[in-house]
Amino acid sequence: MTIKDNVQLIKDRIARAARRSGREPGSVRLMAVTKTVNDDRLDEAIATGIEMIGENYVQEAKAKIERLGRPVEWHMIGHLQTNKAKYAVKLFDMIHSVDSIDLALELDKRSRLLGRTAKILIEVNLSGEKTKSGVTAATATDLVEKIAGLGNLSIQGLMTMPPWFEDPELARPYYADLRKLRDRISRERIAGATLRELSMGMTDDYEIAVEEGATIVRIGRGIFGERPSRRPS
Repeated sequence: MTIKDNVQLIKDRIARAARRSGREPGSVRLMAVTKTVNDDRLDEAIATGIEMIGENYVQEAKAKIERLGRPVEWHMIGHLQTNKAKYAVKLFDMIHSVDSIDLALELDKRSRLLGRTAKILIEVNLSGEKTKSGVTAATATDLVEKIAGLGNLSIQGLMTMPPWFEDPELARPYYADLRKLRDRISRERIAGATLRELSMGMTDDYEIAVEEGATIVRIGRGIFGERPSRRPS
């Protein structure tokens, strides 16, 4: 199948999953994850109507953005080091991986110097895996409260990445838990935190993520095929 075929298939499945859960298909956006994807294949994806690109590394994203400009939204989905914050606020329309007050303070500072407000998501590690970044569910509300007071950051929602399972149904509890966490935090009515976005779901389990409330699904392999020596995204 071509990239165009893959994108259409995924969009159709997203629409069906949204309807199964009583949601409008338009409430879910498809992100193409382009880590290690070459220019020709990236251009092909954009030509199919992809409007949102997710990148894991600042340097790789910078090269792609300089070549393409901004016909699409660029999102940072990988772990972000504090010393890369000054680049991230210039490059990305949204940063999905904010997981500490130190990173948030640096993003706020760099955004203020540029005279802009950075849209961010709070990354939550629901599995407790040491290899994954993110705050715990127990500390997420506290971090949201601290960041919400920063004038140049706008908290748009939450992001998570569950463990990988051969049976995608096993990922459902993690996605349900993120939605419930979002709802609990929203009930606190924290000024400066809208929490409309849930960034969750990848190639093997995005339909389940949509059923559980995802507003952004992050698809790499399902669009571009296998990538060498990388865990599927």
